[in-house]
Amino acid sequence: MHKAKDHVEQLEWISEIDRVAKELNLGARAKSYAVEIYLSDIPEKERSKPAAIATGIYVGSLIAGEERSQQEIAEKMGISRLAIQGRWKETLKAAGFDPPSW
Repeated sequence: MHKAKDHVEQLEWISEIDRVAKELNLGARAKSYAVEIYLSDIPEKERSKPAAIATGIYVGSLIAGEERSQQEIAEKMGISRLAIQGRWKETLKAAGFDPPSW
């Protein structure tokens, strides 16, 4: 659980999570996981935040059973799919889950 201060300080980026989740028609659980994942490891550099958000959305959608493709999420965030591909397994592990073996 994160402090309200974290939510307020990251409101611009959390709004991006909301926007992308809505465009992808993700449910509340997937969106909530994405926010928690993002707030658990906020990048210091602004330029790294879109990739962290996209990865959080991807991982959140996996955990919630609402999987969306890395490509689809990357396009909505305006980043490369490789930004998600290179970090999603470690992010999933950090959230306490084992990555699938496929």
